[in-house]
Amino acid sequence: MPEFIPLISEQEIKVRVQETGEQISKDYRDLDLVLIGVLKGSFMFLADLSRKISIDHEIDLIGASSYEGTASTGQIVFTKQPDLELEGRDILLVEDIVDTGHTLSKIVEFVRLLDPRSIKICSLIDKRERREMDIDVNYSCFSLEKGFIVGYGLDYNEKYRNLPAIYDLKL
Repeated sequence: MPEFIPLISEQEIKVRVQETGEQISKDYRDLDLVLIGVLKGSFMFLADLSRKISIDHEIDLIGASSYEGTASTGQIVFTKQPDLELEGRDILLVEDIVDTGHTLSKIVEFVRLLDPRSIKICSLIDKRERREMDIDVNYSCFSLEKGFIVGYGLDYNEKYRNLPAIYDLKL
């Protein structure tokens, strides 16, 4: 039976998402902002963050995965590409968690080919335990050193995304 150890409460998430949305609104005030959520894990964070950003922006999605269960497969598979025209626009990639950095580095590489004016990264969780790629997370709600976490969009084998807070999962 899995054990769920509370790490970040629903209220803590709400506060940090609000603060992050306010900062993004200031930083992108006069720019052509497009939020691109990385599927599937970012969907809750993306929706909440978008509602806290007070400036006009568009939303798109990209799908890429390298995980099976708790382990990274090392292979990046694109499951969805953005639909919007991104050339000359200011892209903010919205990710649930930056872990090894492999998936996000491939996404950044792909989005660069679409010739945006800028690309930055916003992550709910910046986890450094297994970081292998040099990824600059421009906006991060929380930093964690280690743990396998679930909840608020983060999953284990497609389960537990619905939890309103974030937990360390012990199998």
